[in-house]
Amino acid sequence: MKFGKMALATAVGLLMASSAWAVDVKIGVLNDRSGVYADLSGEGSVEAARMAIEDFDAAGKGINVEVVSADHQNKPDIASNIARQWYDQDGVDAIFDVPTSSAALAVNDITREKNKIFINSGAGTADLTGKSCSPNTIHWTYDTWALAHGTGTAMVEQGYDSWFFITADYAFGHALEADTIAVVEAAGGKVLGTVRHPFPGQDFSSYLLQAQASGAKVIGLANAGGDTVNSIKQASEFGITQSGQALAGLLIFITDIHALGLPTAQGLVLTESFYWDLNDDTRAWSKRFAERMNGAMPTMVQAGVYAGVLHYLKAIEAVGDKESGAVMAKMKEMPTSDPLFGEGKVRADGRKVHDMYLFKVKAPEASTGPWDYYELMATIPADKAFRPLEDGGCPLVQ
Repeated sequence: MKFGKMALATAVGLLMASSAWAVDVKIGVLNDRSGVYADLSGEGSVEAARMAIEDFDAAGKGINVEVVSADHQNKPDIASNIARQWYDQDGVDAIFDVPTSSAALAVNDITREKNKIFINSGAGTADLTGKSCSPNTIHWTYDTWALAHGTGTAMVEQGYDSWFFITADYAFGHALEADTIAVVEAAGGKVLGTVRHPFPGQDFSSYLLQAQASGAKVIGLANAGGDTVNSIKQASEFGITQSGQALAGLLIFITDIHALGLPTAQGLVLTESFYWDLNDDTRAWSKRFAERMNGAMPTMVQAGVYAGVLHYLKAIEAVGDKESGAVMAKMKEMPTSDPLFGEGKVRADGRKVHDMYLFKVKAPEASTGPWDYYELMATIPADKAFRPLEDGGCPLVQ
């Protein structure tokens, strides 16, 4: 009888302890909410984070999550100030998204200094897992190395072996240009010239005319968002593609194609890590996202925020605490698994590894309806999609 009472008391104690376990977590979604990257990140990334929290049933598992958001206006100084205030005064534990590579690199530094967690989805620079890698940062969705090797390799293999680059004059544009030049030259192609435009830009006519005069078979657009959309629109107005030169959008989002329309965008070759119509899981999630976002389908950046938040919460649950070092170690130890990117892993350098995809934009007559824009050309397997671990120069690896 005495043993039975002791067993019952132990069981009740364990039940009370487990039911009382709870942790308060505050995450910040920091991105462009008013400029050239607002459509591809913006409020859609915030909504994606909320969906991850709901789908994980964080509250039901004792993890009380608050989401805050802010507009960094694509400026590294503003991004730095917000990150510092969030960490020092507002109790933010982790920052997500942060498009614009210069802003991301700034947040990367502050996150390391404050020993918090940064899971980037929006920025492109591969330096985040290279010379600027941090034990506190994960780079989730894509990077300039993956884009350059996906699109650049495919174009050269098709005979487009002379290039001229129109490049956004900041960290992302410089990295994407450099990575693509390396790919083109390694494949036997030639670079006939480059020109850099202010970020963000408005009038691309002089740059396009220089590219046209170069006689290059490919005009590589090492920019993104509204800059890419405007570049392609103005190239169409000048009749550049009609005269035989090809445009390579080195970073294209589905929102860009939506803004351009298929008559203008058709035939573009691009590399992405996510497309809403890839499989049953991506279609089901994207339909739910679109219902919350006035019919807009998600970009890979927004998908990356969802998957990153999900993996972060899984790690907190597994650790039983939100302490940054333990959670980061668990995120690198656990395989990643979600309905949008499938199975993957986080490497020692912070690079999240998964398949990438080479797409071609459909002709208008091939599309079956709104947002049906891509034809899958090839799947780039995870072990080939990103820069080899030993080649990045990350001190964490050395």
